[in-house]
Amino acid sequence: MLIPELPEYLTNLGGGEYKGLIISLFTLTAMISRPFSGKLADKIGRVPVMMVGSTVCFICSLIYPVLTSVSGFLILRFVHGFSTGFTPTGQTAYLSDIIPAHRRGEAMGLLGTAGTIGMASGPAIGGTLSNQFGLNFMFYCSSAFAILSVLILIGIKETVSDKHTFHLRLLKVKKVDLFEPRVWKPCLVMVLCAFAYGAVFTIIPDFGQFVGIKNKGLLFTYLTLATLVVRLIGGKASDRWGRRSVLIVSSTLITVALLIIGSSTTQAQLIIGVALYGFAQGATSPTLLAWATDLSDPHHKGRGVASLYIFMEMGIGLGALLSGFVYSNNSENFFITFLICSLLSGSAFLYLIFSRKPVKSLV
Repeated sequence: MLIPELPEYLTNLGGGEYKGLIISLFTLTAMISRPFSGKLADKIGRVPVMMVGSTVCFICSLIYPVLTSVSGFLILRFVHGFSTGFTPTGQTAYLSDIIPAHRRGEAMGLLGTAGTIGMASGPAIGGTLSNQFGLNFMFYCSSAFAILSVLILIGIKETVSDKHTFHLRLLKVKKVDLFEPRVWKPCLVMVLCAFAYGAVFTIIPDFGQFVGIKNKGLLFTYLTLATLVVRLIGGKASDRWGRRSVLIVSSTLITVALLIIGSSTTQAQLIIGVALYGFAQGATSPTLLAWATDLSDPHHKGRGVASLYIFMEMGIGLGALLSGFVYSNNSENFFITFLICSLLSGSAFLYLIFSRKPVKSLV
């Protein structure tokens, strides 16, 4: 609901040159918090970790209308990142606990589908609420959705049997908690592909205005609807034909889609590019999550999932920051911005093709 409106909101506050920080600050906090959320998910349980993320989202959405300075807005975006740093880590680890390994890709696709339904409806709803009732009303509605997720989690049964009582010493992160070396391959593919995600969410609202699309949220709706179409199919396909095979196809489509987006001069071209990107991303995400959980130590799934998300946020944050810098509010720089993203996703494709294939068929 928020993302499509935030670039213009920041511009109205007088901080248009900081658009790249809208996503990058958010993902920086999410990345920093992953080692903590991964450790806590393994120690105190999946459900408490999910609840922390939802609660942060609830509080931050309430505060946006209050902090009306550029610095206040940027600080709040930094804090808001804790929501993404905690909830998805707990969700993915929880799901991997209750789903058998041979259906893990399908399950991750289903989890992604649920999130995509929100991502598909959120931007359009947010744009409509903002246009009809103002930005503040949109922020309050976003907060209401977040508190509903907290209420749902109250009834969820915990899957971690050997739980620890929370203590501040659990927040002490050791070197071993920072990264799970077993999952470095999906992490590498993730960071190369996620760079484009940060660029798309930073630049697409301005690109939409440039080609004459008034409701900026609609482009994100097209993107997420395309993602929704393929999530379950992509997850099941990775269970059947292997993670690497699906990722080779999806990284190719990401590369092509970014070139189409960067070359767009009409609304139709931009919508086609965005939809193709969403289609490809929809297959990439659940496959990488399934691959990471395949490779993770069964006793440290939270750490393995957190490691993948760290690289995801690293890619998104760098993509948002550098794309905002390259774009520099100049429409002539759209092509070069998305060309850089395309080259990086193309590098992921080359790695998947030429790296040594593991023994496991799913990988």
